[in-house]
Amino acid sequence: MTAKLVVALLLASSAAIATAQVPPGNTAPRPVPFVDTIPEAQDTPYPGTITLDIDATDTERGIFRAKETIPVAKAGPMALLYPKWLPGAHSPRGEIEKFAGLVIRGNGRVIPWTRDPVDVFAFHIDVPQGVRKLDLEFQFISATKPDQGRIVMTPTMASVQFNSMSLYPAGYYTRQIPIAATVTYPAGWTAVSAIPAKVSGATYRYDTTNYEILVDSPVLAGRYYREWPLSPKVDLNVFADTPAQLAATPAQIDAHKRLVEQSAKTFGAQHYDHYEFLLSITDKLGGIGLEHHRSSENGVKPGYFTDWNDGPGSRNLLPHEFTHSWDGKFRRGADLWTPDYRTPMRNSLLWVYEGQTQFWGYVLQARSGLVSKQDTLDAYAAIAAIYDAAPARQWRDLLDTTNDPIISARRPKGWTSWQRSEDYYNEGLMIWMEVDAMLRQKSGGTKSIDDFARAFFGIRDGDWGEVTYTFDDVAKTLNAIQPYDWAGFLQQRITETGKPAPVNGFAMNGYKLAYTPEPTPFFKNQEKSVGTNLNYSLGLTANKDGDVTTVIWDSPAFKAGLDNAVTIAAINGEAFSGDRLKAAVLAAATSKEPIRLLVKSNDRFRDIAIDYHGGPRYPRLEKVGTGDGGLDRLLAPR
Repeated sequence: MTAKLVVALLLASSAAIATAQVPPGNTAPRPVPFVDTIPEAQDTPYPGTITLDIDATDTERGIFRAKETIPVAKAGPMALLYPKWLPGAHSPRGEIEKFAGLVIRGNGRVIPWTRDPVDVFAFHIDVPQGVRKLDLEFQFISATKPDQGRIVMTPTMASVQFNSMSLYPAGYYTRQIPIAATVTYPAGWTAVSAIPAKVSGATYRYDTTNYEILVDSPVLAGRYYREWPLSPKVDLNVFADTPAQLAATPAQIDAHKRLVEQSAKTFGAQHYDHYEFLLSITDKLGGIGLEHHRSSENGVKPGYFTDWNDGPGSRNLLPHEFTHSWDGKFRRGADLWTPDYRTPMRNSLLWVYEGQTQFWGYVLQARSGLVSKQDTLDAYAAIAAIYDAAPARQWRDLLDTTNDPIISARRPKGWTSWQRSEDYYNEGLMIWMEVDAMLRQKSGGTKSIDDFARAFFGIRDGDWGEVTYTFDDVAKTLNAIQPYDWAGFLQQRITETGKPAPVNGFAMNGYKLAYTPEPTPFFKNQEKSVGTNLNYSLGLTANKDGDVTTVIWDSPAFKAGLDNAVTIAAINGEAFSGDRLKAAVLAAATSKEPIRLLVKSNDRFRDIAIDYHGGPRYPRLEKVGTGDGGLDRLLAPR
């Protein structure tokens, strides 16, 4: 048989298979062409001012009722949009599923609407002749249980995010759409936002602003409230489930004052006319940490003030979110800036936006004394150890993790140590630690990352607009401080695979990652919330009930067949407890016998033998050399 004949037969066979996929008498369908009928945003003023009136008094059921009036200039097709791509979320996470009851009227008559079949956040209408304004009514229905999403209303507190409770007209930059909002709260409540308001009883009439600023200026409101001025421009506004949780000491408030002071000294400018920390201390309202230009939403569990001496708890949250006023809000990655909330955001520079914010959050908590220097060093050790133990860098680079907010939308993952998650936060922190160490070494100690902070974020004092940047702008700024191939270095760090985690910046700055048999106080404090953490020995974490919540890929626990969907019922023949599991790890260090676990998955039991004899291993940073190193100087107050 000739080669040509073989080829001919193969082609004929392939054609027969392809034909057989279509049933006789049918033809393959052609796709319906997609036509986007929603106008693209233009940088032109919207003709008129929108009014938004929200009733936030139904606190028992968590229902916000809204009325919105939107002026229109002409009759014909119009699209109204629900915010989809939300700043700070880095993904299309607008809660459209909680938006309900939409009725649109013009001149008192109902105007039918149709949801866009492709972009379900868009509503199409045909404005009748003679209609000059649209009157909308709808509700935003808060989650009432955590499995429904974030709870934003309780009988004592409410989080009002205007993006969840409004529509805006397509075809305009959001900064070009004027809007005036009014919110009515329960009697006796106080409400705080970055937007000033005139207060009449329980009704707050917020100053007219543009839609971009309104969305960036949420409200925290509640029955139990205290305010502490931290500087002439910055206030700490605290709401709690009970008055007892508002009992802050003068020393605690002074630490928050130093946070503001140290931040202004570090960045060399303030990009707000005033700034409102919105802090909720609650186990009923959903937790949150979300940046805004002139405020931040911060949700912590009860005990923020009252359990202060038990450990740092959530005190890193405020330094992180405050830093975002400079990094992320004022300076923003060029591909992340969008003219409206429909245009997709691109996250390629989140290792700067979030990574350097994570870096400065830990620095500022130490500089201010909000968290002690030792606890900060111990927190660094915990971060470095996570990446030192996780093997996922073998196949997935850091840059690719900037897609994770879109890929997974922060849904739980089974094998984070192998799949990776939003690692641009903490691995980004470690890259910037290395940058600081390199600046110090290459300049002979005359330059540091503080010089970058002032050059990059310290421009235009008082300006609270946005200044975008590119990768090249970051490298150029570093090169002006200390000449070097910063573009090549940063590109390598964010795209490399198959390399160890970038923990060397700590050692270059005077502290090396080490593992010891005893946990640090910081590590013990963390275990109160996560359970028994043996990630660096057995490679697992288990909660107080024995449920395995983490298994490190390729760890001894993984190799023994353990997964994170089981419950440990017994350890070496005895009922589970965290202390017994730790004791078994200690005993195995001087024994040849494996650690035997009886684990339960649904109705099935299995015996697991973990052949580990390395003893307890807990991360900490150990001093290298004598005297103050770069990290000591980095964490010292300015």
